[in-house]
Amino acid sequence: MRVWTIANQKGGVGKTTTVAALGGLFAAAGERTLLVDLDPHASLSHYFRLDEEQPGLYHLFTECGQIAQLAQPTQYPNLSVLAANPALATLDRQFGTRNGMGRVLQKGLQAAAVEFDRVLLDCPPLLGLLMVNALAASERVLIPTQTEFLALRGLERMLQTLAMIQRSSGRDPDYHVIPTLYDARTHASRSAMQQLRERHGEQVTRNEIPVDTQLREASRAGVPAAQWQPSRRGAASYQLLFDELCAAEAMAELVS
Repeated sequence: MRVWTIANQKGGVGKTTTVAALGGLFAAAGERTLLVDLDPHASLSHYFRLDEEQPGLYHLFTECGQIAQLAQPTQYPNLSVLAANPALATLDRQFGTRNGMGRVLQKGLQAAAVEFDRVLLDCPPLLGLLMVNALAASERVLIPTQTEFLALRGLERMLQTLAMIQRSSGRDPDYHVIPTLYDARTHASRSAMQQLRERHGEQVTRNEIPVDTQLREASRAGVPAAQWQPSRRGAASYQLLFDELCAAEAMAELVS
């Protein structure tokens, strides 16, 4: 099982769209794919029109549920979602100081390893118990970053969080910065892209995700981007990003 976290400590940068798009591509490639919605706003769960009244991620923390039983299938083959609900917002208050709560998701995924080949974790934009669980469970972190000034500051906070996790756990997860909502027509977007590449070099993916209203339409329809209108530039960009990330993963496996 391969586990990737998609995170940024700023909202509105395309995390959920990225999870849905990449998840759809992994599933279409034949991998048994689980998407985990860790955000109390449940955007990913709403994306796939899931019933948030059914037991989901919250029950993994509060009732020691089993992920294989809690995950809900989608209409797409090989693609399931572990849904969120607003009750997740109470976990920090309930368990934030209890020892061992930062590894609940990791242990749950280990128990479900025979059920899934690929797991993508959609994080809330806040550092708390849920993000700590996601970072502890994953081997690779994807950081979608909108190509504008304020989003770059969110990226720096996210990288500080990764460094903190590394110091506390002794693990150094690979990470990639994914430029999103890129609009080559604007100076602000071009300037932000230049700053990203100058400051973070090879950690920035070669393929950026452009502004494309069809990505919003895909979300409204509840369809992963690549299955919505594959010929449109947004969907095509996610296909290129998918190929790039898979190649990077294969290279990392060879090196290790």
